Amino acid sequence: MHSIDLILTLTGGLAAAALLGYAALRIGLSPLVGYLLAGVALGPHTPGFVADYSLAEQLAEVGVVLLMFGVGLHFHLEELLAVKKLAVTGALVQSAVTTLLGLLTALAFGWTWQAGVVYGLALSVASTVVLTRVLSDRGELHTATGRIAVGWLIVEDVFTVVVLVLLPELVGDNAAGFGQVAAALALALGKMAALVVLTLVVGQRVVPWVFGQVAATRSRELFTLTVLVVALGIAVGSAKVFGVSMALGAFLAGMIVGRTEFSLRAAVEALPMRDAFAVLFFVASGMLFDPAAVLRTPWAFLATSAIVLVSKPLAALVVLRWLGQPLSTGLAVGLSLGQIGEFSFILATLGRTLDVLPEAAVQILVGTALLTMTLNPFLMGTTVIWNNWYRRSQRGHSKAVLAPAPEPDTGSGLLHRAVVVGYGPVGQSITRLLRENGVVPTVVELNLDTVRRLQSEGFHAVYGDADRQEVLVSAGVADAKGLILSASGLTNSREIIRCARELNPEIRILVRAHFASEGAALRGAGATAVVVDESEVALGCIEVILRELGATAEQIDRERDRLRASPKAER
Repeated sequence: MHSIDLILTLTGGLAAAALLGYAALRIGLSPLVGYLLAGVALGPHTPGFVADYSLAEQLAEVGVVLLMFGVGLHFHLEELLAVKKLAVTGALVQSAVTTLLGLLTALAFGWTWQAGVVYGLALSVASTVVLTRVLSDRGELHTATGRIAVGWLIVEDVFTVVVLVLLPELVGDNAAGFGQVAAALALALGKMAALVVLTLVVGQRVVPWVFGQVAATRSRELFTLTVLVVALGIAVGSAKVFGVSMALGAFLAGMIVGRTEFSLRAAVEALPMRDAFAVLFFVASGMLFDPAAVLRTPWAFLATSAIVLVSKPLAALVVLRWLGQPLSTGLAVGLSLGQIGEFSFILATLGRTLDVLPEAAVQILVGTALLTMTLNPFLMGTTVIWNNWYRRSQRGHSKAVLAPAPEPDTGSGLLHRAVVVGYGPVGQSITRLLRENGVVPTVVELNLDTVRRLQSEGFHAVYGDADRQEVLVSAGVADAKGLILSASGLTNSREIIRCARELNPEIRILVRAHFASEGAALRGAGATAVVVDESEVALGCIEVILRELGATAEQIDRERDRLRASPKAER
């Protein structure tokens, strides 16, 4: 029955999320709203089918791990160190302010101070899944705002790990003395330091070697399996051995892989599974919600929501402005942190286990999480409005005439670019001819040794499978004049053409086909021109024969054009 429950939970969760996510998009809302409502519909507090929450939660953990692995892939250590002052100072100050406000709220509603501490800590931690998802959807994950926000989250993650270690020693019936608390803190920090050293030093040597061996097999399935093993293995090992969260371990795993030449392909292979499992996180969150429990304590719910939606962003904004950041950055980072999620649930569960947090507080936290997750994408969208209003107000108070912004250089600096898929004998000749005629080529190859050699020679070469849109994006198809599929016998040519057309509808696509019968299908898929190996061999033979028989150059050209125009060449 357990396997049946698993399939039912997985199928029901994804089906409900797909249906309500689609409905949310159709009426102009974020799909996250639909995913959360799907969880509410499948939860025990609404009529109809009830999914297994424990199974949904376990599946959602996989999504969180893969999501943080993907963030780590594109977040280099240098970027993290560049924002360390902002992230550390901001996260600690904002967490302290939010915890204090949560404590005061709890005391106002008659809860104990221990409950208030746990409650305030749960409010201080933003959701990694929501923040990275919203920033990704807005294209801001790798901007200055995204780097500060992700660095902020990492500090909060580390802070939460420390809190989870210390909380049993500080509150509850088994509260310990100062010596035991200090020992527990030292042990937790020591384990985290050991994890970072192990992953970044040892992992930098082992992981690239493993991926290199697997890539040499040219097996997509084996490479995908290896990506999952690395992401999940380091995440689980971090939690079991070092006592940190799996999300932090997955982030470190992504940083390791991101510093290798396999980062793009690893991101592409993990993307579909990451999105599917991440949806289950929102479904599992919605399943916890009991609307009746929140309605019984409306004022506590409103006060808590105000802390998360107003006080947290305002605290972050004030800290970032104090640290010299522009208003636009402070607003964007502050609003991105105006939500709570998975770590809040973990802290609330620990509070219930320690018997210090009342059930009403847990339901308020869940209700606040659902509300803030729903509103966060909309709040992030208001940053443009606030920034425009601020600029207008500043212009109104200043008599200085602003100089016009310099026009972008659109002159002769632009270069013609083409993307060549495959670097066999034909690809090598095409690449050479492109360079000799002033066209900058980018080569897409699945042979890692070839990519390394081309990069060492100064070529722009991308390692990956060209039927994945992310690989084509990295190769620059969106801005290229032409795409040439030079490899013979490509089984995924039509998928490559489709992806390229989505990125750049105007691009000219030249495809090499082995058989003449493939021509019509490739043209139907969107190829501008098809060069057929069979036809070119026939042309070569005809040219030699006609020249031996004394034909003129005009006659040879006429026969070549006639054969290429023949409908048989496309059948």
